[in-house]
Amino acid sequence: MATLRFNALEKVISRQAKEITTPSTKPSQYFSEMVFTRAKMQEYLSKEAYQNVMDANEKGCKIDRRIAEQIAAGMKAWATDKGATHYTHWFHPLNGATAEKHDAFFEPTENGGAIEKFTGSLLVQQEPDASSFPNGGIRNTFEARGYSAWDPTSPAFVMGKTLCIPTIFVSYTGEALDYKTPLLKSLHQLNKNAVEVAQYFDKNVTKVIANLGWEQEYFLVDEALYYARPDLALTGRTLMGHASAKDQQLEDHYFGSIPERVAAYMKDFEMEALRLGIPVKTRHNEVAPNQFECAPVYEEANLAVDHNQLITEIMNKVALRHHFRVLMHEKPYKGVNGSGKHNNWSMSTNTGVNLLSPGKNPKANLQFLTFLVNTVMAVYKHSDLLRASIVSPGNEHRLGASEAPPSIISIFLGKQLSLHLDEIEQRVPNSSKMSADEKTELKLDIGKIPEILLDNTDRNRTSPFAFTGNRFEFRAVGSSANCASPMIVLNSIVAKQLKDFKTEVDQIIETGVKKDEAIFRVLKSYIIESKAIRFEGNGYSDEWVKEAEKRGLTNIKEMVNAIHSFVSPESIALFEELNVLNKRELEARLEIRQEIFIKKIQIESRVLGDLVLNHVIPTAIKYQNILIENVKGLESLSIKISRSSQTKMLEKLSLHINSVEEMVEEMVEARKKANAIENMEDKAKAYNVEVKPFLEKIRYHIDKLELIVDDEMWPLPKYRELLFMR
Repeated sequence: MATLRFNALEKVISRQAKEITTPSTKPSQYFSEMVFTRAKMQEYLSKEAYQNVMDANEKGCKIDRRIAEQIAAGMKAWATDKGATHYTHWFHPLNGATAEKHDAFFEPTENGGAIEKFTGSLLVQQEPDASSFPNGGIRNTFEARGYSAWDPTSPAFVMGKTLCIPTIFVSYTGEALDYKTPLLKSLHQLNKNAVEVAQYFDKNVTKVIANLGWEQEYFLVDEALYYARPDLALTGRTLMGHASAKDQQLEDHYFGSIPERVAAYMKDFEMEALRLGIPVKTRHNEVAPNQFECAPVYEEANLAVDHNQLITEIMNKVALRHHFRVLMHEKPYKGVNGSGKHNNWSMSTNTGVNLLSPGKNPKANLQFLTFLVNTVMAVYKHSDLLRASIVSPGNEHRLGASEAPPSIISIFLGKQLSLHLDEIEQRVPNSSKMSADEKTELKLDIGKIPEILLDNTDRNRTSPFAFTGNRFEFRAVGSSANCASPMIVLNSIVAKQLKDFKTEVDQIIETGVKKDEAIFRVLKSYIIESKAIRFEGNGYSDEWVKEAEKRGLTNIKEMVNAIHSFVSPESIALFEELNVLNKRELEARLEIRQEIFIKKIQIESRVLGDLVLNHVIPTAIKYQNILIENVKGLESLSIKISRSSQTKMLEKLSLHINSVEEMVEEMVEARKKANAIENMEDKAKAYNVEVKPFLEKIRYHIDKLELIVDDEMWPLPKYRELLFMR
């Protein structure tokens, strides 16, 4: 096995990546060439059809069925000009991946010939089989019908030879079986309620858009080493492996020179991403060896979510050409930096204003404070729900370690902005009316925000939700997550908070108080009420855990406990009031996440058991036998060996081998008992309490064996080989 392992390494060292030649033109000249953009719509659609699509995008109007025929014809003409032979409705089911069923444009005719056909009805709606997608009890297995419906706000694109049409995916009863449906609903509610608040400051505001900029972290591993590690191939992470003597301690990888082979891979997938309209702009080495990051320019949130799902497909596909495998797991390697997907979120208006950016005058800054403080208040009220939106088995390993934020949801605003909010809380009395001096003080205080923020805003890498000058960065999202999950929650809680804020302000205005005074009074009460969620210090410290408990903040570390926030009375009331998700859909999402947790732990425990019984123990016993023969040889020569290094090593080997064997048997029995439980919640708890702990217990002894057994005999690539690409 060692020979095979090192042969694989030799292939890694000797292989030269075949770099794909990019066009001689600039990226700006082939950007979005495979996307049915507005410019291409104007070329291929009638003026009436084009306007219908624009109205759907900008005003939320429905696409006329008659016009849909024209759009379908124009879209097909463009796609076939790009070489497309098939089309598919492309959607995001609740398994976290994307789904597609390809149908040919080809259609036989009565005279034995054929035509290329694509109708408006095929564009607007289809009925893919929904039987094998996660549904959480929304539909029975024998009720297989599901509907996919075109989302005109996200442009169609050609990938390979297929026209891909972004769609929603719902059940026969109309309930959401995907991420996009509630995401679009949450964006609609945020737009509606944010516009009403923004019109306090500017009546020209008619639309508010949620913007998202994701930062995708990932690991690369050579395919030869990947296939030599069944745990990596089957679970996405290493279930065993002792730390390398050197990993990230010297901090020499972060922002370092990108390895030539990796740079060729990045160039290749970036080219494909740009052709599909994904505005990837940034690339760099991340903290851990073999860890990297890519990030695009900010986009409208729905489009950004689609692009993040699409780029993961592109990255995996292109990796095959470069003999890499992409690891999107949040913690593929123990003891080094995990991978996240930072979601940078903001709101902008049709008038070109970023509502989370400080202005140049008191009025603009009162608007800034309004949206800033309401976001803080929303997170304070619904922190557990926000926490639930980012939980996964992988992210459970990551949160709270190696640059990932802790499980406690808190907000970092920066020292100066926090001090400014404290000043607002303390200086202005909460009276029925402010005096002239108090109004002047208010204007002066608000007027100095830009200078403070531009000069002093910093970042806090230990904060899960940090303000970074003109946006909030939700750092707790895991690298494998669909961005839609946290965006659905964040959009919804802010939409609800803005709705409540407007109600409170209007009630005060009705008593005769001026608008600015009413706004400021409500903001001050929010600043006071939400103060507990604001934290500027080290989120990793034990002191913060104690302080957070005093403040009444929760610290829900385990996924099976965190996800119950989806079905709390407060969450159900929130989502139903906004018509984003109903109680049944929320209960389904809880059950789906429980089922995913069970299956992930089940797979990991089975893989670990297989590796132990078929790889680790046989190898350890072979080495043990070599030592035994060595001891016997020494005894035959009458050499004193009562406490020799060989006998000590034999004792350690026996201890770890026996411990591993016993624990694997116990883990299998615990799994059998858990599998016999029918209730999904009870089964998830059993897997969490009875099965999952064995993964770390068994790993401890395997990692000790790795240090003892002859390196030439150890059957699996080690961390020093996996983490350092040559």
